[in-house]
Amino acid sequence: MALTDEDKDEILLAGRYGDLEDIREFVSKFGAEPLAEIRDENDNSVLHMVCGNGHLDVLEYLLPLVPPTLLAAQNSAKSTPLHWAALNRHLSVVQKLVEYPDGPGIDLIDIKNTAGHTPLGEAELAEWDEGATWLVKVMNLDAEDAEKGNGDVEDVGDDEIGVPQDIEVEIEDAEGQVARMTIAGTGASKSS
Repeated sequence: MALTDEDKDEILLAGRYGDLEDIREFVSKFGAEPLAEIRDENDNSVLHMVCGNGHLDVLEYLLPLVPPTLLAAQNSAKSTPLHWAALNRHLSVVQKLVEYPDGPGIDLIDIKNTAGHTPLGEAELAEWDEGATWLVKVMNLDAEDAEKGNGDVEDVGDDEIGVPQDIEVEIEDAEGQVARMTIAGTGASKSS
């Protein structure tokens, strides 16, 4: 059965409003393959709609049905579903996207949109400390250090092995605003 424009609009709306029953019906009727290709006029996918509106149950249903590349799909503003989830402060959705075993993982955190913002940058702009803290904790901060140190181990002094150390993070947005964050073993504090 061929998809009509109305069918495409309906699946995007079902994603936006979290209508799992309509999404299951769509998959039953057309299969899962079209889910990866359907976009709105701004190139948003069904995952953009689901993640931007925080529908974790729908996301959990869709993840095994769509190709992992859809997690990193960018709309016309180059924002991914993770950008939308971070902007709208949906922690469980952010975590599910980053931790999905078959997906791109922490690499999603490094994707920049046309404004030059990563999902972490969007969380900071939304003043969403909980999400920004979680993203910083899971992102790969060691890649930069490894390049600088050529594999050398840095002397950590008399600190006990296994004791969490504070991490100082500075994030600069496209407008040159700098946010500083200290991440401790159990939380974070932010200063501007």
